[in-house]
Amino acid sequence: MTNGNLTYVPTNPDPQRRHGESGPITVVVADDQAMVRQGFSALLAAQPELSVLGDAADGVEAVEVCRRARPDVVLMDVRMPRKDGLWAAEQILSAGWEPPTKVLMLTTFDIDDYVFEALRIGASGFLLKDAPADELIRAVKVVAAGEALLAPSITRRLIDEVTSRRRRPKKSPALEHLTPREREVLELVADGKSNAEIGADLYVTEQTVKTHVSSLLGKLRLRDRAQAVVFAYENGLK
Repeated sequence: MTNGNLTYVPTNPDPQRRHGESGPITVVVADDQAMVRQGFSALLAAQPELSVLGDAADGVEAVEVCRRARPDVVLMDVRMPRKDGLWAAEQILSAGWEPPTKVLMLTTFDIDDYVFEALRIGASGFLLKDAPADELIRAVKVVAAGEALLAPSITRRLIDEVTSRRRRPKKSPALEHLTPREREVLELVADGKSNAEIGADLYVTEQTVKTHVSSLLGKLRLRDRAQAVVFAYENGLK
């Protein structure tokens, strides 16, 4: 599915709220530039359905703030002092918090070298810092709902990066656990298609596609569709 310059694919049957909660979506903003940090915080805090719990100026501080606040979403700048956003994201995503904090990476350029690795460790998506205000707000909501989000230009970069690394595609043993239909669905997910589009291609219901996606993510031990795309390209399915 697309909305403006954002691409996102539902992975939660109820995108209105990540766990069916009625309160505001809680957010932490991590960026080493004070103006960016304060600007994003003010913009998000002005939305009645969002609540900013704190901010951080580097990776170490971001982990500390998130450990205390346990936000639904953290906006994480990729490049920060002391420890970068990639390190901080890995600490947060591996912490085992329940419910888990979603990480939305912020970057200045769509060709950032960290895109590939961040998605591999479980970041829910990337957003360019110069994205319009409405895209930023929607991005937070999309990620909080358990969906993966990538700007189209970043998706192209991701594919190029994986392709350049893949001289000889590896074949994960986990692929053997997929049914032929699940493998087919995985290939279509890697094409960026939504559940509805996959259902139309395979002549099955959208709910059936959701079941297949959930099953293949579990078998491959992947967090979301963003990681599924990386997996498919790494293993030569695309």
